[in-house]
Amino acid sequence: MTMITTPSIEQEDDEMLVPQSEFAADGPQQMEVVAQAETVSTAEKQQEEDPLSSRFTWTIENFTRLHTKKLYSEIFFVGGYKWRVLIFPKGNNVDHLSMYLDVADAPSLPYGWNRYAQFSLAVVNQIHGKYTVRKETQHQFNARESDWGFTSFMPLSELYDLSRGYLVNDTIVVEADVAVRRVVDYWSYDSKKETGYVGLKNQGATCYMNSLLQTLYHIPYFRKAVYHMPTTENDMPSGSIPLALQSLFYKLQYSDNSVATKELTKSFGWDTYDSFMQHDVQELNRVLCEKLEDKMKGTVVEGTIQQLFEGHHMNYIECINVDYKSTRKESFYDLQLDVKGCWDVYASFDKYVEVERLEGDNKYHAEQHGLQDAKKGVLFIDFPPVLQLQLKRFEYDFMRDTMVKINDRYEFPLQLDLDRDDGKYLSPDADRRVRNLYTLHSVLVHSGGVHGGHYYAYIRPTLSDQWFKFDDERVTKEDLKRALEEQYGGEEELPQTNPGFNNTPFKFTKYSNAYMLVYIRESDKEKIICNVDEKDIAEHLRIRLKKEQEEKEHKKKEKAEAHLYTIIKVARNEDLAEQIGKDIYFDLVDHDKVHSFRIQKQTPFNIFKEEVAKEFGIPVQFQRFWLWAKRQNHTYRPNRPLTHQEEAQSVGQLREVSNKANNAELKLFLEVELGLDLRPILPPEKTKEDILLFFKLYDPEKEEFRYVGRLFVKHVGKPTDILTKLNEMAGFPPNEEIELYEEIKFEPTVMCEHIDKKATFRASQLEDGDIICYQKSPAGDMVLQYSYPDVPSFLEYVHNRQVVHFRSLEKPKEDNFCLELSKLHTYDDVVEKVAHQLGLDDASKIRLTSHNCYSQQPKPQPIKYRGVDHLSDMLVHYNQTSDILYYEVLDIPLPELQGLKTLKVAFHHATKDEVVIHSIRLPKNSTVGDVIIDLKTKVELSHPNAELRLLEVFYHKIYKVFPANEKIENINDQYWTLRAEEIPEEEKNLGPHDRLIHVYHFTKDSAQNQMQVQNFGEPFFLVIHESETLADIKVRIQKKLQVPDEDFAKWKFAFLSLGRPEYLQDTDVVYSLFQRRDVYGAWEQYLGLEHSDTAPKRAYTANQNRHTFDKPVKIYN
Repeated sequence: MTMITTPSIEQEDDEMLVPQSEFAADGPQQMEVVAQAETVSTAEKQQEEDPLSSRFTWTIENFTRLHTKKLYSEIFFVGGYKWRVLIFPKGNNVDHLSMYLDVADAPSLPYGWNRYAQFSLAVVNQIHGKYTVRKETQHQFNARESDWGFTSFMPLSELYDLSRGYLVNDTIVVEADVAVRRVVDYWSYDSKKETGYVGLKNQGATCYMNSLLQTLYHIPYFRKAVYHMPTTENDMPSGSIPLALQSLFYKLQYSDNSVATKELTKSFGWDTYDSFMQHDVQELNRVLCEKLEDKMKGTVVEGTIQQLFEGHHMNYIECINVDYKSTRKESFYDLQLDVKGCWDVYASFDKYVEVERLEGDNKYHAEQHGLQDAKKGVLFIDFPPVLQLQLKRFEYDFMRDTMVKINDRYEFPLQLDLDRDDGKYLSPDADRRVRNLYTLHSVLVHSGGVHGGHYYAYIRPTLSDQWFKFDDERVTKEDLKRALEEQYGGEEELPQTNPGFNNTPFKFTKYSNAYMLVYIRESDKEKIICNVDEKDIAEHLRIRLKKEQEEKEHKKKEKAEAHLYTIIKVARNEDLAEQIGKDIYFDLVDHDKVHSFRIQKQTPFNIFKEEVAKEFGIPVQFQRFWLWAKRQNHTYRPNRPLTHQEEAQSVGQLREVSNKANNAELKLFLEVELGLDLRPILPPEKTKEDILLFFKLYDPEKEEFRYVGRLFVKHVGKPTDILTKLNEMAGFPPNEEIELYEEIKFEPTVMCEHIDKKATFRASQLEDGDIICYQKSPAGDMVLQYSYPDVPSFLEYVHNRQVVHFRSLEKPKEDNFCLELSKLHTYDDVVEKVAHQLGLDDASKIRLTSHNCYSQQPKPQPIKYRGVDHLSDMLVHYNQTSDILYYEVLDIPLPELQGLKTLKVAFHHATKDEVVIHSIRLPKNSTVGDVIIDLKTKVELSHPNAELRLLEVFYHKIYKVFPANEKIENINDQYWTLRAEEIPEEEKNLGPHDRLIHVYHFTKDSAQNQMQVQNFGEPFFLVIHESETLADIKVRIQKKLQVPDEDFAKWKFAFLSLGRPEYLQDTDVVYSLFQRRDVYGAWEQYLGLEHSDTAPKRAYTANQNRHTFDKPVKIYN
């Protein structure tokens, strides 16, 4: 059955969203069992009557008897469009139900169609509605992505489990809530013309950065300060953050088109991997401002960041019964405000300054007064002129053990009065003469879920009534309602289209909502919204950027007029002499480096020759042009001279004749013959018997290769006829013995064959455009004396040579040295060269790691000893080739190391408060028992007979005690910390009614959800006895941890099961709580010690994997 009903959408975290187009392209399949469907509103309903939002309900009967791979629902209409739901009952090649929203009529839609929808898909729990699985997303559908949804919607094991309530009477109920948003055609939209502003191009996932940059740019005082940062004409934007930001701001101010951010991200030191990651906006804001603050030091704009954004608040603790107060002043550049549980900004500020009572077990220890009842809080000393409010839209959900986005409704005013209620947010030290009345300047919006989405900003640059939406490249005018009310979040209630059918209003969760607000103080408005013009921009910057703009306009004009012109690239003898042996070694010339002419297509070729005469000083009658041809072996050579008839044509006609594959260009070789006085003369007549050959000379002693000239020879002639001339061209004595080779091809391999000097040119199959390489005939010892004694060996070397940048694995962003190697070098050749460079005698101690071209980082696994054949294998990464390798110098040879397993073990001393890291290196077939034996020789024990154990610790919890017979080969210390410790005597003598429990330190993170438990410190085991109370156990714990009385008095004790604390009283018998057996592991229930984490951080941390997938924002320069 299909129904249109009212949705009740719960915010839910989701996994990766993927299109399903490769499966959906063949349309609906004939089903063995078809789910019956009825539509309440008829399919013939007119498009304008169709609602923009609806819920579609699909009841699928006989579900377990479906024998089809995929199943489509009936078509339903939303927003005038046809939709349907697509499911894979047995999963789309996964062990989950796969479910997608599909554009039903995609194959018949016109070219270039697209439509945008926010939607959720759900499998209804027919027993307990609150357990309904619902996942939400949004997508712009088009011909390439005509369906979108969730490949892993829910595990099949849960769906088919009859006790779960999803499958009842062999029937499941699927719901689709769809809200269509109209797509504006922006192809012809001109932001500058429509709004006066331009956008920023998205570099990948950089919309988060674009929205922040637009906000900062539209604070004119900030922009003026950036312009006044000292830069010089010799600076390069890609290496200077101030210059890159100046350049970006200048282009935003004066360009007519959207502006690229690549120079700026390069100046940050970001590689493409950084750019294509969505970072945290608040973190980027802080890091960027800190960088600029640092760069402004010692300049005329020093202190600008503080003047604009810095405010101060006072943290205080005040005793209630004694006269004692502790205060601490702190600065802030932005404020994080709670969204959860707060209706608006004022409610968040109320919560921010809320007074916390410190009493009972949580009393405050005041100097000279001992434990006292106290109140604790925060008050503001001063607010900055520009107030940045970060709204905590992302929060940790304790129940789901994951980050979620808070889409709750949260209001923010156009005017914010922070002096309200007689200045209740202000400290006694605040200057009450300052009026803290603020006007909203910017609203930064996040649209989407917790794992991704889109960022854009609503800004009113001059604080007028007109708002603008800055959405990457597009800028549009928007009204106040769109900028404010529509960004509050919460649920959207849409008008009913069929009130008689359904009296409940349709609601849809709004995924687009504000996450950052920028307010400007009214009294500072004139100063901050100041005039910024060209006078504020350094002259060198104006000149540089105007020149860039002119070049851009020129290229744009050329591109627009390209169809009217032909580019003619003319190669000359001088180009060959300049390039061969320097820029190129194979073929004759790089056509991108020769002189090019831009000639109108209808221009007669003879007129073009006059242009050539002017440019090169070669009279027209002495010019002969040859056409180039690409041969079957992929070489590119002069093929034949132009005929008189061809020279009479226009350049456009000639181009089409010469080069059908690339109609944009005409490539020519200009042959100019010189007389004895080196002046141009008429070119000799070319007959069919004449062959034009080009000659290159090789010097094996200097390993030099150069172009020496060209000659016409007769088909029936022999190389012996021209040996004297070749010696003259080379500067050799007339009778010098020389060897000749023909350069035939170089891709994919080099082919260079010896030429028989006594055979005719025709017999050697030589023709126009062929290349002959020659050298002195090698003497007997020459072959041994030189690395590359002949032309073929030298060309082979050149073809395979590779400059490799070597970096120490410890400093993976810095080149240490470069070596010129051959791609054919063996593994041994490469490590020997590296060892020689490092002054190392034993090359087997070098370990290499390949480069990941996508992440721009070392690959996780190093190259095994002789694990690859050649250098080329080390440098390839999928279909890309790198020129970077990482090296390590080992303390033992790599073959020996590969037979060993190295474990980093943190040894915790039994009586001293110290931890020492030991590297244990043993054969791979060793056991944990062997590790312990080896460790005993390296550590200080409390007594000679002490027994050790090895634990696996992760995030301050003990996950495993390793049995002595476990093989070490499979132990992974890359992610976990391995901890070794002495086994206490009391644990060795456990009685029948004793129990060994886990004890962990924890705190509740007040910056997040109050229920979030954060473990910290070192976890440990504790023996508890059957009748022991908490008071008894506390004595032993205090003694074990050596905690002072006054600190220990503040500690709370709780029994935690699956993360939930149940606080204990001193009289509670703890033993009775640890009875359950149906838990996932011992760490799932533990005795928790709640106190603040004041201990200094240890000098070691758990070993981290080289690749981190949630990188912090870093600006490297």
